Amino acid sequence: MDDIRFRVMDFKETIENLIATDISPTTPAAIDRLFMDIGNINKESMAEIQDSQIEEMAVNLWNWIITNNIGLVINEEQKAKVRHVACKLIRMCEHPDASEEAIHRQILMNMKTGKGWVNVGNVVLADDFFQSAITSLEKLYSKITQRSPTEEHVMVQKNTVERDLLKVLSYQAEAAVAGGNFQKASRCILRCKDMLVRLPQMVCYLHTVCYNFGLQTYRENKYEESCFWLSQSFDIGKTDGNSVEPEMLAKVLRLLATAYLDWDSSEYRDKALNIINLANKEHLDPVGLFLKVKILLKGEIDNEELFQNVMEILHLGMTMNFCLNIVKLLMDHERDSVGFYFLKIICEHFQSSEDTSKAQLLHIDMLLQRKEDLFAKEKVEEIIIGHQTGKPLASELIGYFHNIIWKQAAKSFEVHNFDDALHWYCYSLRFYAADQSDLDLAKLQRNMASCYLHLGQFDKAKDAVIKAAQRDPRNIFTQFYIFKISIVEGNSGRALQAIFSLEYLLTTEEQNENNVSTKRTSGVMLFCLAAQFALENGQQVVAVKALENLAKYSEEPPQVLTALKCLFRLCLPRISQMPESENKRQEMDRILAYFNTALLNLTQLFEGETWTLASKINEAHWFRKTAWNLAVQCEKDPLSMREFFVLSYKMSLFCPSDQVILIAQKTCLLMAAAVDLQQGRRASTAFEQNCFLNRALDLIHKCRDIWNVLKTTGDFSRDPCETLLILYEFEVRAKLNDPLLDHFLEPVWELPTLESKAFETMAALAMEMPACYPSIALKALKKALFFYKRKESIDVVRYSQCMHSLVNLLVPDGVPNTELCPMEEIWGNFEDALIFISQTEGYPEMEVLCLMIKSWNIGIFLYSERMYVSTEKWCGLALRLLDYLGSLKSTYETQVNILYGELMEALEKNKRSAFNEE
Repeated sequence: MDDIRFRVMDFKETIENLIATDISPTTPAAIDRLFMDIGNINKESMAEIQDSQIEEMAVNLWNWIITNNIGLVINEEQKAKVRHVACKLIRMCEHPDASEEAIHRQILMNMKTGKGWVNVGNVVLADDFFQSAITSLEKLYSKITQRSPTEEHVMVQKNTVERDLLKVLSYQAEAAVAGGNFQKASRCILRCKDMLVRLPQMVCYLHTVCYNFGLQTYRENKYEESCFWLSQSFDIGKTDGNSVEPEMLAKVLRLLATAYLDWDSSEYRDKALNIINLANKEHLDPVGLFLKVKILLKGEIDNEELFQNVMEILHLGMTMNFCLNIVKLLMDHERDSVGFYFLKIICEHFQSSEDTSKAQLLHIDMLLQRKEDLFAKEKVEEIIIGHQTGKPLASELIGYFHNIIWKQAAKSFEVHNFDDALHWYCYSLRFYAADQSDLDLAKLQRNMASCYLHLGQFDKAKDAVIKAAQRDPRNIFTQFYIFKISIVEGNSGRALQAIFSLEYLLTTEEQNENNVSTKRTSGVMLFCLAAQFALENGQQVVAVKALENLAKYSEEPPQVLTALKCLFRLCLPRISQMPESENKRQEMDRILAYFNTALLNLTQLFEGETWTLASKINEAHWFRKTAWNLAVQCEKDPLSMREFFVLSYKMSLFCPSDQVILIAQKTCLLMAAAVDLQQGRRASTAFEQNCFLNRALDLIHKCRDIWNVLKTTGDFSRDPCETLLILYEFEVRAKLNDPLLDHFLEPVWELPTLESKAFETMAALAMEMPACYPSIALKALKKALFFYKRKESIDVVRYSQCMHSLVNLLVPDGVPNTELCPMEEIWGNFEDALIFISQTEGYPEMEVLCLMIKSWNIGIFLYSERMYVSTEKWCGLALRLLDYLGSLKSTYETQVNILYGELMEALEKNKRSAFNEE
């Protein structure tokens, strides 16, 4: 109970706030809340509020929605909701002894609320209010009859009640029609119709209601229902000759005849004819006469009877325009003989009228439509001669004349009858002799030039184009014909100039005066035709320019891609034969621009729905493969090669990611990254180098993602991609002085797939400027030597080279690098080398010599440091290495032994110092 009370108080407060405050964007939400709540509130729940307060609330709410101009914020449905709430509240205050004024108010509110719901399409809610209004009307009628005032006064009040009842019934019929309930609607209207005996003043109202029902159902193709309503409308209108004008009755009958005709012309044709005759008797109207002829043509009426009927129209004084429309109707129904004869009579009948030419032009048009060209040409000659000898065409008919002529010329042009097309254009040209200022004359000259070109009459074509250019030089079609003439004459320079002019006209602001979109579409079409025409006539340079403009200005991706493919086929063979030069570099830049345009349009193509997915993928494959082939051919131009590989990769993203595409993507990215690394090595500034290295790193990361997917599709154990990615990334990170370089290398040291050569390369990269990581280089070389030794068949030469690199790292310039590696470890590496040499054949003699010299130099260095014991050890190692020299032993043996002897003597003299060695 407390919940109900709370809801009622909240409901009351909402109404008060709604009425008291200004209209705002929150008002519709408040109305919706009231409408939802009214369904849960009844008389019992409002018990704590007096009836007078409820009634006051309802009236205030009703007046608020009526008096406020709230149409911009509140729609019709929300207005209906407000009336609904107010009406429901008034019902709660109903009393058996309510005053007539109160009942009148209830009737009015119920009628308007129901009508409001009908207007917004909610016929279910509407009917409840109409029923309530009828109940209140019956109650009011009973009260009136029980009173005993004067008879005249009672009759007036009864009449008012009956009039309101008729309106409510008509509203119920409207709701039923909207809800598709024809039976209920017809019952309501027939009851209203019976009431007209007592309410003759409502005849016009009910007549209009039925007409509107008939019109509505006709538009819904409910012809049977429409015929019923229109028949009722006519019958009601005829009950009182003064209420409905004959014009309106005729209008109803015309629609009724049309409904019967559309319902079933074969079954109801005669009925429709009788109805339209009745309509024309009620009020003669051109529309009725036209409809009558239309009905007659639906039947099998013979030409003679048909002609008699159309002649009646002429005798009724109809205008020429109307008579000409009848002629068109006859022609459309293939009654040519009647139509042409009637047309002849029309010309005779209106021969004194200024509009006679209109009939003559229609005659020409009809003759041409029926391929009576000879007769049509005779009539055209008459028009032209008359125009030139004092019987000019009216200005509004001149366009009609040219339209007929040009349309016929266009038909001949389409079937390649260019002589006949010229014949018709010449008629138009003769007519223009009196007015040379019309811009359509330039268009006519262009059309004639096109005919001359097709006929091979180039001089006449050129003359026509010159005349067109004099009158309309800034027209894109004029420039196109200048282009065609230039191509025919072999003047490629002037043809190119025409292409430039066409482009200029297409892009200048002056073209914005008319339809920009249409001009752009036309210009693009002309570029396409220009390219085709130039190619057909062997003008490749001109064709290339036209195709470039086509690709530049077309907004249709398929058209752009086709133009680009043509450009590639034209340009690539020529470029491939050019020597390396600045000109070739510029041509390659153009090709790259073509590819970037293709990439943009491929994106748009895949976003659209005009092509099948298979067709889109085929386009992407074509451009991907073309870019790949160009990249392969650019061995001497690494920058272009890099760009083409990247473009090939981007094009491949539109293709399904099968193994073939993944391999291609991987290769493209590897090659592009390699070029960036190479450019980074050659960079002249640190900033430039960093740009190349960072760009390479981005490609490496993308390639690694692809490689990880590719490895899941098959066996790629022999593919060097993994190694290359590691080396490439290591080089980038090392040269960028990446603080996470050691973290990157942690898993690399443990990889079983890396071979000695990779570690050697890593060692070299670790020391290549600006990188300087000797500890990493040392570890990498040790790894390399380790892997060399593990092999069953040791590559002695490769091993010696790796040892050479290690020794150079440990002993730069003959001085041991003890910061990098302790002397004991350096000694161990030399001993390992000696052991390997002693156990292996084929160790390169120069590498042995190098080790020997390094050992001797270390010994001498230690001697200078007063480390005599170590000196003897290292120099002794040099003597042991001397034994493994081949042809060079004799060269160095004597010298080394002499030096060694001298060294030993010096050591003996300083033997005490030897014991002081750390």
